[in-house]
Amino acid sequence: MNELIRIEQLWKVFGGRRDADPETLLQDPLARVAVRDVSLTIGEGEIFVVMGLSGSGKSTLLRMLNGLIQPSAGEILVSGRRLRDLSGSELLMLRRRSMAMVFQSFALFPHRSALENAAFGLEVAGMPRRQRQERAQQALERVGLGNDLHRRPDQLSGGMRQRVGLARALALDPPILLMDEAFSALDPLIRRDMQDLLLDLQREHRRTVVFISHDLDEAVRIGDRIALMQEGRLLQCGTAEELLRHPEEEAVSRFFKAVDASAVLRVGALAEPAPDGMVLDLGNRSLPMLNAATLVRDAIPTVARANRPVPVVGDDHHLIGVVTPQTLLRAIATP
Repeated sequence: MNELIRIEQLWKVFGGRRDADPETLLQDPLARVAVRDVSLTIGEGEIFVVMGLSGSGKSTLLRMLNGLIQPSAGEILVSGRRLRDLSGSELLMLRRRSMAMVFQSFALFPHRSALENAAFGLEVAGMPRRQRQERAQQALERVGLGNDLHRRPDQLSGGMRQRVGLARALALDPPILLMDEAFSALDPLIRRDMQDLLLDLQREHRRTVVFISHDLDEAVRIGDRIALMQEGRLLQCGTAEELLRHPEEEAVSRFFKAVDASAVLRVGALAEPAPDGMVLDLGNRSLPMLNAATLVRDAIPTVARANRPVPVVGDDHHLIGVVTPQTLLRAIATP
């Protein structure tokens, strides 16, 4: 996966002396450290979730990615270019052409229709009216609002308003999509629908999505990788499976304590060598078999019906190992 965004030793401190270095400001009672020495990379085409509780610094981190907030120290590079080296006009063009943002609060103009709201970013970019309305309409149709083009925000439900906000971002067709707790104001059923929509859109056209969330279930469901933050500090970054099975700090273990392990673990990581004497005919299509990427929860019915260990194969159909009911139970009980 190609690197698209790099964050190097990033700090953001509010208050205190402006000429002081971040380490000195840690001792300043007037200073509030929002982001503390964070380094990470975000790959092209991945959904990268930054997860933490309120006050963890995740939203501040997101706003530094597009220059809305200036770092106190450290570097942010997008496509190899340092944000601090960009002029004001270059930064503005980066936001207009390369990044789009979806907010928790919808941020729609109440006097404009869904179509006009979805076209707003293109209007700011100077696109002719007919062209921008065509593109906005296509985006609205893609998020399921093709029959609601001329309705105003007060005529739409919360979920529909958030779809308009997403359509506005999609109409710009940005390579980077920044989503700040975009679904957290929605009720659980609508939130899941929006997660499904985001995953569908990603399968159709892969973008780099930086998604801020305080909901670990949401992070696990949509994230290719998750960065866990606490009090401005990066605790650990990795796939949900890596964080669950190999936590580097006790705080990471606590975060994952209530997570359904069967929805995180994949059978490829659990496969064991086949028992001695067991003959496996991988060309036999009637033989129950699992792909290594299958989640444990999805593998349970197949394993439960089988009267023997179930082979686990990779994408190229080579044998990785086998799993049994006992394998899955051990993994769920002690991830």
